[in-house]
Amino acid sequence: MTGQARTLVVEDDPVVATVHRGFVESHPRFVVVGEARTGSDALRLASALRPDLVLLDLHLPDIGGLDVLQRLRMLPGPPVDVVATTAVRELDSVRQAMAGGVVAYLVKPFTSAALRARLDEVWQRREDVRRAQDTLDQDEVDQLLAGPRAADRLPKGLSGRSRDLVREALARLCGAVASSGSGVGGPGAARDASAAEVAEVVGMSRVSARRYLEHLVAEGYAQVAPRYGATGRPENRYRPA
Repeated sequence: MTGQARTLVVEDDPVVATVHRGFVESHPRFVVVGEARTGSDALRLASALRPDLVLLDLHLPDIGGLDVLQRLRMLPGPPVDVVATTAVRELDSVRQAMAGGVVAYLVKPFTSAALRARLDEVWQRREDVRRAQDTLDQDEVDQLLAGPRAADRLPKGLSGRSRDLVREALARLCGAVASSGSGVGGPGAARDASAAEVAEVVGMSRVSARRYLEHLVAEGYAQVAPRYGATGRPENRYRPA
């Protein structure tokens, strides 16, 4: 897959749609090519624009999102990836969405970091499919079906929600550091933040923040480097990878 993944945002609330558009377009590998407020508009635009990805609200004023999902699967051409973005939490709806082939299910309200993590997975899965041979062995089939999240299991005691909050806080702090020119080494230096700074933003202990940050480093989502202060004891500083 080359270029950017073309994305259709389906959301009946224009304010929420604008927020979701901003989330998507903050990712360098995705671009929004259209917005739909109704299910019928979603199907019309999906047919005309042939997006790579649809962010699909399940509460729409005319056609239910699950019905839209089924009809998207009937469109000619390569199947489109669908991420459900919805306040619907009922198990039956989640099961139907899974059966309809959604690649992710995000419960509103969600953070930019939560969506970005799912977009990373969508991109990686599509790249894996693009690089795959015409004929696959069982291990390769299993890997494609498992997807990138199979290797992203959280250690005991960590939650996905808190991980996403820490990742978002790190991105926000590093952006603020960059704009103020106060990163390591002064203006123009690498942007970074400490575990204590992240903990204060998220509202958790410094020890917990450090555990999440180290997990992000291990998974390749963050980088760490020591900073040596006046006492000679290094302080680990983190920044997005």
